[in-house]
Amino acid sequence: MRAEIADALKTAIRTQDKKRATTLRLINAAIQDRDIANRGQGKDQVSDDDILQILTKMVKQREESAKAFEEGHRIDLAEQERSEIAIIRGFLPKQMADDQVRNVCQKVIEEVGADGLRDMGRCINALKEKYPGQMDMGKASGIVKTMLR
Repeated sequence: MRAEIADALKTAIRTQDKKRATTLRLINAAIQDRDIANRGQGKDQVSDDDILQILTKMVKQREESAKAFEEGHRIDLAEQERSEIAIIRGFLPKQMADDQVRNVCQKVIEEVGADGLRDMGRCINALKEKYPGQMDMGKASGIVKTMLR
């Protein structure tokens, strides 16, 4: 994934797509920050799963910012955030539809053998492991919670 992002940055620079290049530089900076933090703790470079987590976090941050800009009547800044979201999402796996998320949650609950809310953590961990970056874990958490009641 790291190479894919680097190639996309080179292409954006070559084609003089300044918005895309800026966003890709932000992604690279976030990955390098995590690399540096890992090195300080004696860990390896970030893996593709870690990069997926970084990208997902970046999308959430921009969604929150866009919402705040809209509430503050700064539509231009909200649009800028949304264009960055589109670029970042290009590197994330395709998101599951709501009905697919429900089916997957039900399957994981059965696999884990969950029978109450106390097993919710195990279910969410299994979802994160099997479907990284493919669903909004906040939504999945709510679905699992209602199914375990």
